[in-house]
Amino acid sequence: MGSVKQTFWGFRLFSLRNPSCWFIGILSAQSLVSAQEPTPLLKSAPITVAGRAVEVSVGPAGGGVARIAIAPLDAAGAPQPLKDEPVLPRRAWPAPVVRARSIGPPRQASVAGMSVTLSSDPLAVRLEGPDGRLIQDLRVNRETGALAFSVGTAPIFGLGQGGPQFDRRGHDYPARNTHGGYRLATHGGRLPIPWLISASGWALLVHQPLGTIDLAGTEGRFLPNSPDPVLPLDLFVVSGKPVEILREYANLTGFPSLPPLWALGYIQSHRTLRDFSEVLGVANTFREKKLPCDALIYLGTGWCPSGWNTGHDSYTFNSKVFSEPAAQIRQLRSLNFRVILHATYPPPGLYGSVSDPSTPPEDVYGAVHYWSRHQPVSRLGVDGWWPDAAEDLSLESRLARIRMYWEGSQLDHPNQRPFALHRTGYAGMQRLGGWLWSGDVESRWETLRNHVPMALNTGLSGIPFWGMDIGGFYPTQEYKGELHVRWFQLGAFSPLFRSHGRTWYTRLPWGWNTGLLGPDEMDHRPGQKTPITLQDLRNPAVEPICRKYLELRYRMLPYIYSTAAETHRTGLPMMRALWLHYPEDPKAVERGDQFLWGRDVLVAPVTEPGATSRNLYLPRGVWYDFWTDARLEGGRLVTRQVNLEITPLYVRAGAILPMGPLKQYTTEKVDGPLTLHVYPGADGEFQLYEDDGTTFNFTKGEWMGLGCRWSDRDRRLTLSLAGDSKMLPPRRIIEVRLAPEGTTRRVVFEGKPVVVQFGRRPG
Repeated sequence: MGSVKQTFWGFRLFSLRNPSCWFIGILSAQSLVSAQEPTPLLKSAPITVAGRAVEVSVGPAGGGVARIAIAPLDAAGAPQPLKDEPVLPRRAWPAPVVRARSIGPPRQASVAGMSVTLSSDPLAVRLEGPDGRLIQDLRVNRETGALAFSVGTAPIFGLGQGGPQFDRRGHDYPARNTHGGYRLATHGGRLPIPWLISASGWALLVHQPLGTIDLAGTEGRFLPNSPDPVLPLDLFVVSGKPVEILREYANLTGFPSLPPLWALGYIQSHRTLRDFSEVLGVANTFREKKLPCDALIYLGTGWCPSGWNTGHDSYTFNSKVFSEPAAQIRQLRSLNFRVILHATYPPPGLYGSVSDPSTPPEDVYGAVHYWSRHQPVSRLGVDGWWPDAAEDLSLESRLARIRMYWEGSQLDHPNQRPFALHRTGYAGMQRLGGWLWSGDVESRWETLRNHVPMALNTGLSGIPFWGMDIGGFYPTQEYKGELHVRWFQLGAFSPLFRSHGRTWYTRLPWGWNTGLLGPDEMDHRPGQKTPITLQDLRNPAVEPICRKYLELRYRMLPYIYSTAAETHRTGLPMMRALWLHYPEDPKAVERGDQFLWGRDVLVAPVTEPGATSRNLYLPRGVWYDFWTDARLEGGRLVTRQVNLEITPLYVRAGAILPMGPLKQYTTEKVDGPLTLHVYPGADGEFQLYEDDGTTFNFTKGEWMGLGCRWSDRDRRLTLSLAGDSKMLPPRRIIEVRLAPEGTTRRVVFEGKPVVVQFGRRPG
């Protein structure tokens, strides 16, 4: 990998040319550090924390990012090196700008565009913006190593998945990755990430050590776990606009991998299976009913009486269901379904990498050995894995497991993008292809409501590829066809569009009008049977609505896949809090019950039973009702009338929304033009992204972008080519539709710029 070296003030900075690397364009004399020598170390009383002599340092770590470290000194007086992996990708860090080991007067420096004041007694680091605005005031208790920091008055987001939502203020957040923590039934499993973002424009990442973040008081506190080592204390403070903050987090922990296209289609989960005829029957029904679906996922035996394997931690097929697994997987693939299998109970001390030659292949705790147990199954043509449970693993083992499925799948299927859906993880999992779902929640309206802010905080925590069990895992008295439909509608605008749960027939799009419940898997819980009745299963309204949202999802795939590519490039989530794009609109900032799907589509899920209307907030600007093309002025609350079919959707003025012809699976070749829906009222642009959908060839430049630019004053759309022109079809028919008047233009795009002109505005 080529690099350009420059020396500033006695240390080297590296500007890497590889465009996928985090260092691009963020190291410069002007933006990172002031032109001065690092502050010399004073020789007086040592600074101590938790009884150990330490060095305190502050240096640049990106555009608008300062790294603050308190490292203990060894016997020779050298600071303990700070580790990067597994959370941070390994790299060459710039040297600190200001350091201190001894008590002395405050010292100042400019770091990453921030004015930094380091005080040694009391031990504190204050960071201010160029205008004097306080960014962060960090104070360290020298006896315990506890950290106090400013929280201000604005909402605070992030901190991973689960726990109290939406604004994180007022609660504490332990570092426990648990499936039985804070109100699992309605708030999902807890996956803590010590990354918090203030709506006022700063963020804090506690890289080391593990501990509890307490936001219950007027100031924030970080309390290191005991008896874990208190030191080193390694922090990153970020300042900037919302999209800049998210990009810098991705710079630090890794940009999200680009998933295969099929993973953004619909995924149908199965539980207890009678035999292969049932497996094949579900697959055939999807195709016969023309209900779009891309993948089928199978639970293992143990969590259900009869799954794909013979039991927990087994990689032997259940012969009652898969008597000829190779041929049967080929049969499912011939119907254009991907196959995903469940796995659980990894080695408790899992470590290493499948690509690490130093890991002994016979070591049962090593990733090399553990993946070798998967390989006979993987090589039959399995497309993805569903690694369940394992919350008791250490941080290092959780990330080693995620890395194993990322690297092992590529070992068996070279140049194929992997898919793995996890229940555990940590910061950095996004760069290793880690998808996340919210765990075994209950089928309640409250659960559905909480999943909207949960999705937003998970995305703001750097995990963009997220989803849930559509319908909830455990049925309750509230689980009726109406709740399933509303959950399905939310799933259609989530990265992971997947139905799963006990009494799994009710998770099938047609399952609510068959009179068939499927295996009642509730009766292993004392005194519990499924509350779903046969009367509930005579609801003809459910399937047509599921069809409507399945078809909409597949027609929107050009927009969805382009958004996933943007996520890969920028670190922005697919489901976005309104704060990300409307930080100056206080009413938009506080809304955690609605979200932006990509940049341009606002989704307001209906989460109340029997709803006939939905109150929502439209941010400032002009918006269009997706269903009716009605134009509305934003910056205000609106009430949208709804029935069971309608989830309110709005498109912002200036948006160019690409939609394709209906497909039954993502790789289906169908006739029909790409349609660009243009919403006037503001200038706008969009880059449609396309590649082969499965390989890593896009990293070699094999992708195509269609640049779309709308001039509202001129009522003109300009199309231009970006990316590899070899991927462009010889002639591409594109239909352009202008809302709300419905005027259309059909053009042929052959690689050269095309201008699509519309006449004067009606009236």
